[in-house]
Amino acid sequence: MNAATPWARRRLEHSLSTRPLIYGGNRIELLRSGAEFFPRLLAAIDAARASVHLETYIFELDAVGVRVADALQAAAGRGVAVRVLVDAFGSQKAIPELRERLAAGGVRFRVFRPGIWWRLERRLLRRLHRKMALVDDRIAFVGGINIIDDRHHPGADGADIGPRYDFAVACEGPLVGLIAFVVKRLWWTVSAGDRLPGDAPPRYIEPSTPLPENMRAALLLRDNLRHRRTIEHAYLECIESAHREILIASAYFLPGRKLIQALCAAARRGVRVRLLLQGRVEYRLQHYAQQALYGQLVQAGVQLHEYTPSFLHAKVAVFDEVWSTVGSSNIDPYSLLLAREANVAVIDHGFAMQLRGELERAIEQGSVAVHAPALAQRPWWKRIGYRFAYATVRLLTFVAVRRVRE
Repeated sequence: MNAATPWARRRLEHSLSTRPLIYGGNRIELLRSGAEFFPRLLAAIDAARASVHLETYIFELDAVGVRVADALQAAAGRGVAVRVLVDAFGSQKAIPELRERLAAGGVRFRVFRPGIWWRLERRLLRRLHRKMALVDDRIAFVGGINIIDDRHHPGADGADIGPRYDFAVACEGPLVGLIAFVVKRLWWTVSAGDRLPGDAPPRYIEPSTPLPENMRAALLLRDNLRHRRTIEHAYLECIESAHREILIASAYFLPGRKLIQALCAAARRGVRVRLLLQGRVEYRLQHYAQQALYGQLVQAGVQLHEYTPSFLHAKVAVFDEVWSTVGSSNIDPYSLLLAREANVAVIDHGFAMQLRGELERAIEQGSVAVHAPALAQRPWWKRIGYRFAYATVRLLTFVAVRRVRE
C-alpha cells in the first residue's frame, strides 16, 4: 500500500487507520540489549540539531539513566527542543528528581497518567508501556529497552545476574514520518492545558526519500482507541499463515485462547514452533500462571525453552525467515488489552535471519528445554498452584478490562 497517498494521510491524521501501513525504503538496524542501544541513542541525542522526543515506561536515574538525562540537558542547552514523557507508574520513584533535573536543564517533562493508585481509577490501568525515541524527525528508536542499566535489577535477590536480554531497532527512512506523528500526537494530548504559545497540533510528515537498503516496515500500535487489537491480530495472522517456522521470545507469556489455539494448530500442521520464555521468577503470579500453559503447548508439538542467564525482557518474533517484529508488547493481557504499546514489523529476509540467529544462539547457549516427561512428573500440588495462578490472572484481567471499557 502506498502510505504517501492523500487518502492514507487522512486516515492517519483522523485516527481512522486500524491496519498498519507498510513503508518501503527504510534502514532498520537491530540493537541487542543496552550495550548496543544506549551508545546509539546517546550518539543520536548528541548530534541532534532541532528536536528530541523520548517516551519510556521506566526512567531510572542509575548510571545509564544519568548519562541519558545529561545528554538530554546538553541538547536542550544548545537550543534543541527536548521533550520527555514517562509513565507515572513505571517511573514513579524517579519522577521527583527527574522533573527537577530535566526542568533545570531546559527539558520539557511530562508524566503519563499520574494519579492516586489506591483509588483504582479506570484511566490509571491504561499505562504507557512503549519505548520510543525520535531525533530530528530523522532517526527513531523503538523496542523493549527502558532507560535503565541492563544490570540494574530492582527487586532481585542479589544473585549474580547478567544483563537483561532485550532488543530495539533504530529506524531511518519513510517509516520515521509515521513514528514522528505518533510520538508528537501523544505529547500534544498529554500536554493539554499546559501548552506553550505557538504549540500546534502535530501533522503527518510526508515520507522521506527511500533509502538504498529498501527494507519494508510497518509500525504496530496498541491503544484503547482505534488500535485495541492491532498487535494481537498481527501475531494471529502471521501464526495462521506460517508455513515453516515460528520463533517467538516473550518476557511475559500469557496469551488468550485464540493465540494458544493458533500456536498449537501451527505445530500440528508441521510448522516448527519455538518459544523462548522467562526462566527466572520475576513476578511470581505471572510466572506460575505461565506454567499452566506448558502441558497444552508441548502436547501439541510446540518447543518451549526457558531463558536462565538473566531476566528475559525481549518481545520479538520471526516468522518463516521473512517477517519479524521488535517492540514493547509482550504476549500477555497487560500488553494486548490495556497498555499503550509499539512494535516495528520488518518484512526483510536479511533482518529476519539476523534476529533469528540471535534467538537461536540464546536458545542453544542460555536456555533450558521444557520436555513432556518433566512436565508429567511435576507434583500434583504444583500443578494445582499453576492452575490457580492462571485462573487468578484471568479473573484480574477480566475485571481490569471491564473497568477500562465502562
